[in-house]
Amino acid sequence: MQNQEEETKKHIAILGSTGSIGTQALEVIAANPNKFAIEVLTSNTNADLLIKQAIKFKPNAVVICDVSQYNKVSEALWSHDIKTYAGADALEQIVEMEEIDMVLTALVGYAGLKPTLKAIAAKKAIALANKETLVVAGDLVTELAAINRVPLLPVDSEHSAIFQCLVGEFHNPVEKIYLTASGGPFRGWSKSQLEKVTRAQALKHPNWEMGAKITIDSATLMNKGLEVIEARWLFHLNPDQIDVIVHPQSIIHSLVQFTDGSMKAQMGLPDMKLPIQYAMAYPQRIYADFPRFNFLDYPQLTFEKADTDTFQNLTLAYEAMNMGGNAACILNAANEITNKAFLDEKIGFLDIASINSACMAKATFIQKPTLDDYIGSNSEARRIAEELVKQ
Repeated sequence: MQNQEEETKKHIAILGSTGSIGTQALEVIAANPNKFAIEVLTSNTNADLLIKQAIKFKPNAVVICDVSQYNKVSEALWSHDIKTYAGADALEQIVEMEEIDMVLTALVGYAGLKPTLKAIAAKKAIALANKETLVVAGDLVTELAAINRVPLLPVDSEHSAIFQCLVGEFHNPVEKIYLTASGGPFRGWSKSQLEKVTRAQALKHPNWEMGAKITIDSATLMNKGLEVIEARWLFHLNPDQIDVIVHPQSIIHSLVQFTDGSMKAQMGLPDMKLPIQYAMAYPQRIYADFPRFNFLDYPQLTFEKADTDTFQNLTLAYEAMNMGGNAACILNAANEITNKAFLDEKIGFLDIASINSACMAKATFIQKPTLDDYIGSNSEARRIAEELVKQ
């Protein structure tokens, strides 16, 4: 039996606790021990950090997806009375634990889809940092969430901003939303300049500290494209109701325009801990000692049109969203391969978009896919992308 203090805390499972979002979520939890308790921590391969986190936060259980590291984790945590599991199946099963109130899905890429679906089916509130879950199968995810009356609380800074602007406005129709983009490290660059971009250059984001995959996606504007698709499902919008505007200072995190022409924006310094905390504590706002924004430090906030001719991944995302079906699933799968290929220095920066485009043309299009179709499309698109990377 939990004592009364424990019962008032929100018990959280963090899927991907060793990544950028996961580690920042743990910072938020450490600062609010009376609000949150850790029930489950998981990692793909980073056993050493997972062990350190588990010893500090004392979860009920951990999952290391890399089964070869099970013994290492299990032996390190045995004396701490922390259960250890391994493998992808364990990741999907662990979210069904009765003690869990909320699942923070901070996994990278397609890997987030199945455990998120399992958590929704188990009626767990979802704090969603894994945008690919909605990109790949937004129709299935949102339908299942509606059936189970499970909230999908966005953690991406842009979607959190839209959500915050809509609180108290859910009964009012939205005319349009604007997702802001920093423009990445190569804003204003020409295609000829981008041909020479190195891995090190692409990993230097001007405003945000993120993992390698999302940092490259931000540099190519694919991250913004994935966010556009995610927003379509989160907020039940048509493609023509979603626009992207480049805002280099990253102070206005996104805007909502209502049918009377008025607009709401959410502002603040770029710090992912704020949207993480907002999602985990919702519907309450709780105190945080994050640095405060000072208008005098930013005398000018500027905006410009996104260069979709040069950064074609954003165009591909809109094309996939308009096509519907499994098109976004194909694009996401291809991009996961090309992103890694660039990080591994097997292809150039501009090859990412060109191979993604070729995959969308080559892969089998399905207008009304099932979950099995999405799984098959993901595999097919990855195979095609891998073949194109080798050429």
